[in-house]
Amino acid sequence: AQAVFPDVPHVACFDTAFHAKIPSYDSSYALPAPWRAAGVRRYGFHGLSYAWLMQRFGHLSPQSNGRILLAHLGNGASVCAVHKGLSISTSMGFSALDGLVMGSRCGNLDPGVVLYLLAHGLDSAAIEDLLYKRSGLYGLSGISADMRTLRASSDTAAQQAITVFTYRLQRELGSLLAALEGADALLFTGGIGEHDARLRQDIGERLAWYGVRIDPVRNFANSTEERCISTADSTVEVWVIPTDEGRMAAQETLQLLS
Repeated sequence: AQAVFPDVPHVACFDTAFHAKIPSYDSSYALPAPWRAAGVRRYGFHGLSYAWLMQRFGHLSPQSNGRILLAHLGNGASVCAVHKGLSISTSMGFSALDGLVMGSRCGNLDPGVVLYLLAHGLDSAAIEDLLYKRSGLYGLSGISADMRTLRASSDTAAQQAITVFTYRLQRELGSLLAALEGADALLFTGGIGEHDARLRQDIGERLAWYGVRIDPVRNFANSTEERCISTADSTVEVWVIPTDEGRMAAQETLQLLS
């Protein structure tokens, strides 16, 4: 791009920047100091999406300065815990491979599995292809990386893939709920987060122990607007907020250049 447009300013908006102030006890891997000094740590991703969510939520609710759970669910998926506007923990780590089950990415995986694959003859390129492109919903179902396709399928493996995806999401949200010592709001975004009402309902039911209550009428409404989908007596506000990473990057660029 710089070769084609040499006289135009070029700006990089890092998807990790939103998580820059995550405390070291959360970002550190239990590795020897030389590797940690070389930058091997938990960085987190989907930062532009989370920055957009927090910006929009600030216009929508007085809870925006409280304890917020963010869920960006799409072909790539992660969750994030925010307190007083700052990210304190997130499910992705050194790479965008970690954390939740994704469309074709494995998510959380015992590093011993990688050693096992190496011992069985796979090289680094083959392992990268396996974990990034042939795992996740696609690997579990053997059918598709698209949640819509799996929802429409009666195949047992497709339904099991959805079950695993939902359970891992529940477990990660529970972990962040503990890290925050409670939550005031839960925000859904991303292709799945914005459009899969059944998933949102399932997560609401699995978090009912904490007082989460989702209004089925609001949740299943045919809408692409920002909207609160929790009931009046829910202890946690639950929102669906469409993401706009491109616009967030444009805002940050404008702020930098001005």
